[in-house]
Amino acid sequence: MRTDEIRPKNNSTIAVEKLRDLIFSGALPAGSNHLETELAKRLGMSRTPVREAALTLEAQGLVAVQARKGVKILPISVRDMEEIYDVLTALESMAARQAAEQAYGYEDLAALAQTITDMEAALGENDRDHWAVADDNFHTELVRLGGNRRVMSTVAMMADQVRRAKAVTLYLRPLPSQSNEDHRAVLEAIAKGDPARAEEVHRMHRLEAKDTLIALLTQSRLQML
Repeated sequence: MRTDEIRPKNNSTIAVEKLRDLIFSGALPAGSNHLETELAKRLGMSRTPVREAALTLEAQGLVAVQARKGVKILPISVRDMEEIYDVLTALESMAARQAAEQAYGYEDLAALAQTITDMEAALGENDRDHWAVADDNFHTELVRLGGNRRVMSTVAMMADQVRRAKAVTLYLRPLPSQSNEDHRAVLEAIAKGDPARAEEVHRMHRLEAKDTLIALLTQSRLQML
């Protein structure tokens, strides 16, 4: 097989994606318990890939695998989100600084710039779902540009919990126009080779995002402790 060929997804990977979608959509609500046989039937798969998928999602903080009780969908915890955002703020701000130190050219930053264009287009169409996807892409690309593989893996490990919390609050928050402006300011600082500004703008952006998310989770009582 050529190295440039895309390998087909195995059943475990497919199961992870399907279960994640069911959790994010609320079809598998927080606090609910599900036997592996039930989930396997729902996904049209055998129990083995479902079990493997459940263990993967457990490592990502979305479910708990319980002996003889099956899979429990974990609630969104305000405390967990506070801790996660504290870590993300530190790591992503460092990544913004490191990216600005790389003397990247226009082509190097094209993917980051495209995510901002996508976010602005989504807001213009009042399409918050596509905005959220583009926003995730911005943060992923920013961390990649920082070049620290351990930061990438740590941030990726927390990504699903953040996406889930954002998904349930997406239509409760004000239109995220300021978020787009912050992202563009970070891009400009990186392009100009200004590490201090890139780091500080992103740090303030993440702190504000944390405050908004925690307030929404608390006020709407979406979290379950």
